[in-house]
Amino acid sequence: MFLVRIVFMGTAEFAVPSLQALHKAGHEIICVVTQPDRPKGRGQKMGFSPVKEAACALNLPVFQPERIKAPDAVEYLKSLKADLFVVVAYGQILSRELLDLPPKGCINVHASLLPKYRGAAPIHWAIINGEKETGVTIMFMDEALDSGDIIEQRKVAIEPDYNVGILHDILAELGAQTLADSLQKLDNKQLQVVPQDSSQATYAPQLKKEHELIKWEKTAPEVFNHIRGMNPWPGTYTIYDSKILKVLKAKMANFDKAFEPGTVLAVAPEGIYVQCGEGSVLLKELKPEGKKAMTAVAFCRGHGEIKPGFIFGK
Repeated sequence: MFLVRIVFMGTAEFAVPSLQALHKAGHEIICVVTQPDRPKGRGQKMGFSPVKEAACALNLPVFQPERIKAPDAVEYLKSLKADLFVVVAYGQILSRELLDLPPKGCINVHASLLPKYRGAAPIHWAIINGEKETGVTIMFMDEALDSGDIIEQRKVAIEPDYNVGILHDILAELGAQTLADSLQKLDNKQLQVVPQDSSQATYAPQLKKEHELIKWEKTAPEVFNHIRGMNPWPGTYTIYDSKILKVLKAKMANFDKAFEPGTVLAVAPEGIYVQCGEGSVLLKELKPEGKKAMTAVAFCRGHGEIKPGFIFGK
């Protein structure tokens, strides 16, 4: 068994299975670096990141610099004399100085088949764009965004009923397994890495508020993929009565009529049928502004104006 001294850098829930897999494999995790505690919830109480919670459960030492590139943070990491840095959904960019510290390099787990979907939100954009497959990439890090040499990749199909939450959890586990397997290759002097073809790169930018608005003029598959590609976070919305109406769940439908996009075609026991630019979708679950999530049918019971001919988005 090939074991190394590792500094693990991660913050988000996606990184937790990777930390647990390395610990289970017997690697010496000498430090877990994660973002500082932040206010959470309505009470704005200080809360741990998911990775810090996992590290504490494993009795691992935790380091939380405000800036990983600050001189004191660099000096501390240098003093640890790690063989390898493993970075998974950490949330800060490593400097050249940091990347050069560990003799076996810095390895990253990325939730796409690089060079496709470099950037902050690869899982969301893969679903939003209607991809049929995605996967994980284990790569050596360099200073450019998600552009390092590839150690290993594994694929997974994106099923029609997958949303971001489901695919996130699948890729987090797949990334952890692939990472643990990839570390064994570091002991092999014949390790073959594959440079990325940057001419084939696509990008998955950070999601912004404007990405949440449903554009009914798009085709039904595009609207459906948008809704599931933002579920459960950050969610999509349409405008109803000048307020935000979150659309949590939807399905493809068979209606295809010549109505204005956003028009309600029917209100049925299964939900609300809405016209798109081409085709239609069935809204299943909604969340009115300031209220709890509810079925589309329950929403209609309290809003009698939602009937055929009503137009969302105005």
